[in-house]
Amino acid sequence: MAILLLFVGVVALVLIDVPIAVALGIVAVAAMVATQGVDTLPNVALVMYSGATSFPLLAIPLFILAGAIMNASGISRRLIAFASAVLGFIRGGLSMVAIGTSLFFAEISGSAVADVAALGSVLIPAMKKRGYPPAFAAAVMSSSATLAVIIPPSIPMILYAVMADASVVQLFVAGIVPGVLGGLGLMGMAYWFARRYNYPVEQSFNWAKVRRTFREAFWALTLPLIILGGIFGGVVTATEGAALAVVAALFIGMGVYRELDWRHLRDAIIDGGVQTAVVMLLVAASALLGVYLTEQQVPQKLAMAIIDLTSNKWVVLAILNLLFLLLGLFLHSAAAIILTVPVVMPLVNAVGIDPVHFGLVVTVNLGIGQQTPPVASVLATACAIAKEDIWAVSRTNVYFIGVLVVVLLVVTYVPAIPLSLVRLFYG
Repeated sequence: MAILLLFVGVVALVLIDVPIAVALGIVAVAAMVATQGVDTLPNVALVMYSGATSFPLLAIPLFILAGAIMNASGISRRLIAFASAVLGFIRGGLSMVAIGTSLFFAEISGSAVADVAALGSVLIPAMKKRGYPPAFAAAVMSSSATLAVIIPPSIPMILYAVMADASVVQLFVAGIVPGVLGGLGLMGMAYWFARRYNYPVEQSFNWAKVRRTFREAFWALTLPLIILGGIFGGVVTATEGAALAVVAALFIGMGVYRELDWRHLRDAIIDGGVQTAVVMLLVAASALLGVYLTEQQVPQKLAMAIIDLTSNKWVVLAILNLLFLLLGLFLHSAAAIILTVPVVMPLVNAVGIDPVHFGLVVTVNLGIGQQTPPVASVLATACAIAKEDIWAVSRTNVYFIGVLVVVLLVVTYVPAIPLSLVRLFYG
């Protein structure tokens, strides 16, 4: 009952346009005062501060800043040119370019919204100009941007790791195979659309153009090797890898491509700061709610209630999948992770689900949530760029969401596939 009342309170406040972080804080403080009295209020600031100062969380503002710098450095344009040279000869090639570039850009930004904003502003108008329907262009760009939360580095994975006390690096490794499978599946669906509706071939394959665009994009292509190589090689932690990403982005943007001037750097820092403030305020408010739930033993009571119904971990995973798919309709991924993961982890541990496996299930679920209205932050961004109605785009996007659902089912019920690299590297 306590969980239901808290959830209803948060949703009610969100529906009247109260920011999610503020809604979480209001509900948490109200619950604490109602059950423990006003004497608990002096602890509110301390709990929020300590909750937002975890070392792994430092990776979030750093990856956000690195993505903002890369957006202003000409990196997106060079990646698109290289992908066009490699994939443009396929029917519907520009949609393949969108997916392929998103697959690569995901390894740099860690944010689906940053992905669709950076690449969509170039590729969606280009697809419309070439005769692709605006709804298709927006759907391809939106669904492929979701790969940014599956392929490492992923901001939702970092948040989950902190909330569930799981390994960030192992989560990153686990996301590689599902991310690639998702990219290939989206390309297959785009090709089916292209064959059915006779979308254009962009250009013939030309080795000279491939070599030229590769040389121009070479430094951009080294970024994932620097970031992920350092993390997976054990040279740096995920947080240090995020700092390394900022340094590498500054070096390439200012020293190599020379397209990042001080004005663009200032804009990138402000943009990164605003995005960071939104996420970190959510984290701080969630810490307050988490303390209250822990003191009331709400997670443990929920775990026992479900275990009384079933202790089969596959059935429990099905129940949790439905929960997160439902939450994805109404909450942003960060808010959903912060609000629910601390509550369900005792249940996850009690039925023997691997926390890394469950983290990937949560991440893919909430990636799908970014495509499903009414919230659908990534889809809404793509629709704004395409100047197309969100429901019109959704009628096309449902096919691409189907691909992501298949990836979710594979991740959930064939854990050997996503965890194969984790077991290879970590036993």
